[in-house]
Amino acid sequence: MADVLDILELGRPSTPEVTKESIMGTGNQKAKPKYKPKNEVMKKPEGMARELFNLLVNDSKDPAPLFPTDTGKGYKQAKAQLGVRKVRPWKWMPFSNPARKDAAVFYHWRRTADEGKEYPFAKFNKQVQIPTYTDQEYQQQLQLENWTKSETDHLFDLCRRFDLRFPVIQDRWEVNRFAKKSIEELKERYYDICNLINKARHTTGPEPKIIAYDADNEKRRKEQLKRLFDRTPQQVEEEQNLLQELRKIEARKKDRERKTQDLQKLITAADGGGSGSGGAGSNDGHSPATHGHHHHGHHRAVDTPSSGIKFPEFKASGVFLRSQRMKLPPSVGQKKSKAIEQMLTELGLELNPMPTEDVCTHFNELRSDLVLLYELKLGLSTCEYELQSLRHQYEALAPGKTLDIPALLQPNQASAIASTSSAIDSALTAAIEDASARPKTLSEVIDVVGSATTPMVNTIKRLNK
Repeated sequence: MADVLDILELGRPSTPEVTKESIMGTGNQKAKPKYKPKNEVMKKPEGMARELFNLLVNDSKDPAPLFPTDTGKGYKQAKAQLGVRKVRPWKWMPFSNPARKDAAVFYHWRRTADEGKEYPFAKFNKQVQIPTYTDQEYQQQLQLENWTKSETDHLFDLCRRFDLRFPVIQDRWEVNRFAKKSIEELKERYYDICNLINKARHTTGPEPKIIAYDADNEKRRKEQLKRLFDRTPQQVEEEQNLLQELRKIEARKKDRERKTQDLQKLITAADGGGSGSGGAGSNDGHSPATHGHHHHGHHRAVDTPSSGIKFPEFKASGVFLRSQRMKLPPSVGQKKSKAIEQMLTELGLELNPMPTEDVCTHFNELRSDLVLLYELKLGLSTCEYELQSLRHQYEALAPGKTLDIPALLQPNQASAIASTSSAIDSALTAAIEDASARPKTLSEVIDVVGSATTPMVNTIKRLNK
């Protein structure tokens, strides 16, 4: 009802006159605002979310601002700042725009102090400098077979009129008098003449700047853009699918390269005889256990093959247990740890033997070789799986044909991979043959070839003793 009365202007008090006293608040000093308790709490309307209610009011319960301010005083107690100086007078005065050539006169309000000054927007009147040429220069340097002098003069006249806006120039080209020209032809002719004039008039100083413009390349670029714009939704979808397949192919290629590098590292480590050449804990023939806590140094890892286990060597001051040298580092992982335990169980060895100096050294060497063997067998399984996948893909793409895998790459005759790990495999075979009383289950998991003359045989024999 109050809105209806307000619209009809009924029962509403008259609007007070706006005066300086009413703005500054200095008129009626006796009038005081109504008292408002400081601890008044605004209640959240029912059904309104708490986050929205917090946005409506701030800590002091002031209403949210409607526009930003730069006074530095915030939005509290904002009062009008009325100056005490005299207002600068304004005057209705004429002005002319230098960009117009018809000397038109316009009028606008301006401060009296600015009377007689230049029109402020005249600085935006930028003119393009179009070169000119004489008849002698044209006859000597600017002639072209498919361009006449009248066409060239008409081109430069349009360039001056339309400030090198070549789409407009091409639209205003007089096709009744001259042959029709494309935008690329107009641009090429204009920039060629500019370059020739600059070279001819250059006498001293640095070489003039040459404007490079390739009309043929510009035509091909526009044609490609037109073809790109005219694509159908089916073509766009097909392109996206091809790009996704390309990314998948590149990802698979990187994955194969990474696997190949890892396998090559394993083969190199196996060709080097595993960790038998430099066992864990050996350092110039001296064991760290002989030094004990009398040697002051740092905690470092023993140099072992990249595919084996890097056991830490304790050289810090203080007392430590020798069995700590036999503890597997966290980098081995749970899967490899389980595989090591299974192999040791099949060999009939203890998982935690007596940690003497020799036992610690050779036990660590054995487990490092077991990890190398585990990784080699895993790499061999991966290669066999990829060969079978390639065979199935080939047969699916070429029905009626069979992919012949060379004998060197056959799973049961992989002599290349088996020869690299023959030292480790033969050592384990010899260990199983020596321990005839133990169950021969390891041979069912690992295919072994080669001779039994590797350092791991001596390692297993020492552990058996």
